[in-house]
Amino acid sequence: MNRNDHDQAEIRLLGLILMQSLSIGLAVGIFHSDMWLMHTDPLVNGMTYAMGAFAVQGLAYYVFKMFFQQGMDEKARIAQMERERRMRSTGLQQTFEQRRQDMELKMQELQLEQELRWLEANPGQTPPWLDQRAGSGGMDSASMSLATPSHYAQEKPSLELGVSFDKDEKPRAADGKFKKKE
Repeated sequence: MNRNDHDQAEIRLLGLILMQSLSIGLAVGIFHSDMWLMHTDPLVNGMTYAMGAFAVQGLAYYVFKMFFQQGMDEKARIAQMERERRMRSTGLQQTFEQRRQDMELKMQELQLEQELRWLEANPGQTPPWLDQRAGSGGMDSASMSLATPSHYAQEKPSLELGVSFDKDEKPRAADGKFKKKE
């Protein structure tokens, strides 16, 4: 039982208690005002007013069902239908979005497979789509080239910035301490 059903059951129970209280109050008021049957036997009086209370309660229930319950049930049914429609619509939108994403992934997969086939068939060549992508705002074709560089690096002598470990000099003594300068 969800929270909404629990709340509805509480409202019905409260309505029943209210109706019984009103019926008993009406019966006591009628009895006290000496408006209805007055017998000397308390059992007959009790049964008479119990039947009167039941008649009032039954009439009130009938009026409630006739005028209010039908409209409330119709509103609840319409609200339920609207909720179900929204849920179906949301489900359809999610399904559509998932299918669209799947289709985009398949298209990308097919494109990558086609590029791999071209690279396997033409090893060492620059793919033509790199120039197209570079022209459309991507990286320039020189930085995307797969060819090896045509120049050789020139070796420059290293800068000596203090200690050099390449020389035969040993700046430390055998005990690991620095040697004293001469």
